[in-house]
Amino acid sequence: KMSVPDYMQCAEDHQTLLVVVQPIGIVPEESFFRIYRRISAVSQVNVRDSQRVLYIRYRHHYPPENNEWGDFQTHRKVVGLITITECSSAKEWPQTFEKFHLQKEMYGSTLYDSRLFVFGLQGEIAEQPRTDVAFYPSYEECETVEKRIEDFIESLFIVLESKRLDRATDKSGDKIPLLCVPFEKKDFVGLDTDSRHYKKRCQGRMRKHVGDLCLQAGMLQDSLVHYHMAVELLRSVNDFLWLGAALEGLCSASVIYHYPGGTGGKVGPRRAQGGSLSAEAGNRHRPGAQEVLIDPGALTSNGINADTSAEIGRAKNCLSPEDIIEKYKEAISYYGKYKNAGVIELEACVKAVRVLAIQKRSMEASEFLQNAVYINLRQLSEEEKIQRYSILSELYERIGFHRKSAFFKRIAAMQCAAPSIPEPGWRACYKLLLETLPGYSLSLDPQDFSKGTHRGWAAVQMRLLHELVYASRRMGNPALCVRHLSFLLQTMLDFLSDQEKKDVTQSLESYTAKCPGTMEVITLPDGLKLPPVPFTKLPIVKSVKLLNLPTSLRPHKMKSLLGQNVSTKSPFIYSPIIAHSRGEERNKKIDFQWVQGDVCEVQLMVYNPMPFELRVENMGLLTTGVEFESLPAALSLPAESGLYPVTLVGVPQTTGQITVNGYHTSVFGVFSDCLLDNLPGVKTSGCTVEVIPALPRVQISTSLPRSAHTLQPSSGDEISTNVSVQLFNGETQQLIIKLENIGTEPLEKLEVTAKTVNTKEKLYGDFLSWNLEDTLCQFPLKPGKIATFIVNIKVKLDFSCQENLLQDLSDDGISVSGLPLSSPFRQVVKPRVETKPLNPQESSKVGDFSHVKVRE
Repeated sequence: KMSVPDYMQCAEDHQTLLVVVQPIGIVPEESFFRIYRRISAVSQVNVRDSQRVLYIRYRHHYPPENNEWGDFQTHRKVVGLITITECSSAKEWPQTFEKFHLQKEMYGSTLYDSRLFVFGLQGEIAEQPRTDVAFYPSYEECETVEKRIEDFIESLFIVLESKRLDRATDKSGDKIPLLCVPFEKKDFVGLDTDSRHYKKRCQGRMRKHVGDLCLQAGMLQDSLVHYHMAVELLRSVNDFLWLGAALEGLCSASVIYHYPGGTGGKVGPRRAQGGSLSAEAGNRHRPGAQEVLIDPGALTSNGINADTSAEIGRAKNCLSPEDIIEKYKEAISYYGKYKNAGVIELEACVKAVRVLAIQKRSMEASEFLQNAVYINLRQLSEEEKIQRYSILSELYERIGFHRKSAFFKRIAAMQCAAPSIPEPGWRACYKLLLETLPGYSLSLDPQDFSKGTHRGWAAVQMRLLHELVYASRRMGNPALCVRHLSFLLQTMLDFLSDQEKKDVTQSLESYTAKCPGTMEVITLPDGLKLPPVPFTKLPIVKSVKLLNLPTSLRPHKMKSLLGQNVSTKSPFIYSPIIAHSRGEERNKKIDFQWVQGDVCEVQLMVYNPMPFELRVENMGLLTTGVEFESLPAALSLPAESGLYPVTLVGVPQTTGQITVNGYHTSVFGVFSDCLLDNLPGVKTSGCTVEVIPALPRVQISTSLPRSAHTLQPSSGDEISTNVSVQLFNGETQQLIIKLENIGTEPLEKLEVTAKTVNTKEKLYGDFLSWNLEDTLCQFPLKPGKIATFIVNIKVKLDFSCQENLLQDLSDDGISVSGLPLSSPFRQVVKPRVETKPLNPQESSKVGDFSHVKVRE
């Protein structure tokens, strides 16, 4: 019974010669595979003086029991043996050569030829010319390896041709031997060898065998003829196992004809490489498009009856692509009758699937694969199970069944860590699990989950992510655990139950206690990069708004510096197409300014989607454009809270354009940088603002008490405080005003203006007067210093021609407001609009510009 299936088998392997390359004694693995790669590169060789090509299949391990099926299908027969050994002295040579002979005996019944490559031996022995041994000083000094292999293949071809010609020649009167598979030998003991039934069986099996030899020798059309004849002979005697083999040979030859590029998924077409062989046989051409029928004369020259091709007919010579599959089905049904032919049946299914994949007949291919899954073989080892499931996964992938492919690859991954394995292969398990991700529509890039609706089965995806976390833990890589758990929490939050949310966050906190989550890309040993997972949903941000500075800290642009009123309006162009881009909206410049060195605020509206209190330990702003000192905040959001305002602050250290790009957080021990561009549905009125240089700040206080009444409404750009004083006509009083520089910049100039609002009486002389010389001597006023100046208030009114004098004495009012300040290059702030006094009493109200900021 053949016990080890070759899952990489494909139809074109039927035309290859099997050569085994093995080490003898102690050979370093790296050195062996370096030579093995050079040997296996010589896989296609042209036959001299013909268009025939020989194909060689190399294996570095091959079970001897499989070799016993070489008569059944000749491509399973080891026809060449190449051994590699190290020998440092002449004393070791006899023992080394003896090992070579013992190795040959293992495959002795089928070998055509063999070679021994000896590395390290120099001297008299190495200088003797030998055909079966090649000596090389070292693994580096062996330039002739490829040439030696070509000579070796030439010797294999000579033996192959002699066997083909010997078996194909019709020797009248000679008994044709009965070819058998190992388990059949006991069944034919005592049979009548002279019966017609027995002879037909012998003839049919031999025809099939000759077809195999022709296919290996590069004679495709001859092999088709022999396979057809074998099918007819074997069908007539119900020799089902060999009938299946003849049908499979017919399929293989037809596949080679229709698909010269191969069905094994190899890169590029199968081409002949350098080298040539001498051939004792006549010329044979690989079939061209019109060479479907064999030349009867050529058949006769090789001892095949001339009427064979006419009997088969032109249409039957090569199977059509559709017929190939039907014959595969028939062959597999025959194999299924024999429990000892399970490996042959399994490999035939795999070959048919590879053909159907090229024909893009996925549903039929899946039927073959389904059959292969249930073929009962011997008790497989864990390694063989992993290989079987991996190959099934690859085949399902080839026919476009991505989810089914992922299913079998996941089974292979679980097999790597089976309880029966003494040392579970968690790294192999993790690697296979990663390969299943595309089949389950799962990517490890969180941005793929923010582009639209969720794809795939969330329950399966969560299970797979849990398995990745577990495999990472068993590998001893806590950083991977944190990354996969973070990804699970971020992308699957909408599908987690309340209890699952608590469980996942508890696990995450236990892992981050040892290895905090970062925003660094994790690179795996095979080169795969795992991008960072920012927690944009913990909490969820719905809007971002940059706040203007408080009124007392806002910069004021002086009117006189604006010059003439130049219109800055642009021409109006109507367009029915309005392109709104989130990026353009966020980069839109805001119409207010921030000031270097002053605390600036950004308000976020957030909510907590978790069923428990969410603690954000470190939340601050991410900016570009100027140097910015973010002042992080810690917040605690109630469970499943509604929109909750959070104000983040920071101080710009330099001037220029500053853009708020996002925010950073620390949640459950995971540090996240959340960019606004990656947040869907976030409302903002612009995130770019101008930062101007630091400006002076002044605080003004007066010697008069505050007024309980407001003189007039503030325009929003001014700060005013009203003070009041009541004087009799002709009375004079001093108003002492203190100016304190509470900023970091010096005050360089003081300008004072006054405006009198009087609509009833005539005012004589200066109502307000002052002298700034003493005050200006203290300028520039340095930070922390105080300057004073005095304003004289003198009342002189004309009460003549008034009917109600007494009433007027208590009714007349004169008010003063203003006292704007500016630096040397700034003019006066826009004066207030004239209005009537708001209170009926005569009073003088002077503005106290506390915390006024003027633009530098």
